[in-house]
Amino acid sequence: MAEWIPDVLGEEFEQLTLDLGVDDQGPVVATLVRALPAPSGWWDRARGRRRLLEGVDVLYIHGWSDYFFQKRLARFWTARGARFFALDLRKYGRSLREGQTPGYISDLATYDEDIAAALTAMGRGEGGEESARRLILLGHSTGGLTLSLWASRHPHTADALILNSPWLEFQFAPVRAAIAPMVEFQARIRPLDAAPQVDLGYYTRAQQEVADPDDPMDVNLAWRPVQTMAVYAGWLNAILSGHRTVAAGLSIEAPVCVLLSARFVPPTRWSDDLTSADSVLVVDDIARAALRLGSTVTVERIDGALHDVFLSRHAAREDAYRRLDRWVVGWRAAQT
Repeated sequence: MAEWIPDVLGEEFEQLTLDLGVDDQGPVVATLVRALPAPSGWWDRARGRRRLLEGVDVLYIHGWSDYFFQKRLARFWTARGARFFALDLRKYGRSLREGQTPGYISDLATYDEDIAAALTAMGRGEGGEESARRLILLGHSTGGLTLSLWASRHPHTADALILNSPWLEFQFAPVRAAIAPMVEFQARIRPLDAAPQVDLGYYTRAQQEVADPDDPMDVNLAWRPVQTMAVYAGWLNAILSGHRTVAAGLSIEAPVCVLLSARFVPPTRWSDDLTSADSVLVVDDIARAALRLGSTVTVERIDGALHDVFLSRHAAREDAYRRLDRWVVGWRAAQT
């Protein structure tokens, strides 16, 4: 039986390997990371005060060509009393095994197995449906798409959904319908055909340019390369299918908070504009798509933010955390 062991992020974190069986590339695992709880202050203990998010679990899922490494994001939640967990999905980051195609999936619903295993390991009962604790799902980019679809398919499980620049629509929305049949055909006959690499590494450079010395991050470039991992036909077909489902409208019952940059700048050449905008997603299209997720959706547009709003330059990053805190305080007040 797998046990919690020290994580690569240091003494504040532990990891647990989740066995997901085998596929045609060998054993498949996901990896659950937990942040060890921050102690409450002596003043709160002396006065018997409960912290804001006691009784709350948070599950974070990363984006494409990514893994969990954001220590401060975890501390935001544990400092408020929540239990914080992050999931490296199969074939990503801590879960990538030799001989596997990094990040490859042909159906986003396959991640239901990863998420169910994580929720069970979090002590929420089989598949996560038997807990009195509140559940917040937190997803970035492709992780935001995955969790949006999951929350719609699993009503009454999540109590809130927080999305950091979720990939809810193709970068060129008007052409999605035109290319989808070609991608679907290629996915059927040659799913592991790779598309030409078009990432010039500018998004990674932008993050390095705006790095905050007060919030240092040590990134494993084998798990989060400068240029994104290869894009395969089968994987792209799964993504486009997810976008089509979102465009048709989801039925997420829980309140949703979407954090986005205020603007998009295409990464065709390097410029300083790329250090204060999303260069991955067309944020206006994402904002429109977000309104199709459910009946209660808040969209926060953050001036100067990057694609991962929590990796932006200092001022935008602090703004993102202030907005997140404001939304969480309001959400928690509505639960009482």
